[in-house]
Amino acid sequence: MKSPLSRVATAVTICLGLLTLGGLGGCSTTTTLTYLPSGDTGFAINCSGGDASTSWAECYKRAGEACGNYGYDVVSKDVDSGATSGGTIGGIFGANVKNRSMVIRCKQ
Repeated sequence: MKSPLSRVATAVTICLGLLTLGGLGGCSTTTTLTYLPSGDTGFAINCSGGDASTSWAECYKRAGEACGNYGYDVVSKDVDSGATSGGTIGGIFGANVKNRSMVIRCKQ
């Protein structure tokens, strides 16, 4: 069974490989190892964006991948807020970007 840290390393390696190949698919979702106020380690997951591939479902999928069979607890989660980004004064060709991020702690 892979540890949570090795799972994240694998995901980061795949993401960097895609970027090296010319940005195929992009990597709008990030999972980063972080320290919690308790001193335990956790993961900060950012799945912000404006397309259909970035949703809370993507955040929860990444949390499951990071912790595997151990499971996880959500330590904090932001609100699903967003605004129009880019485009012209009238908002034509703008994108509705949603800010979604959460911090999790893997169960042991």
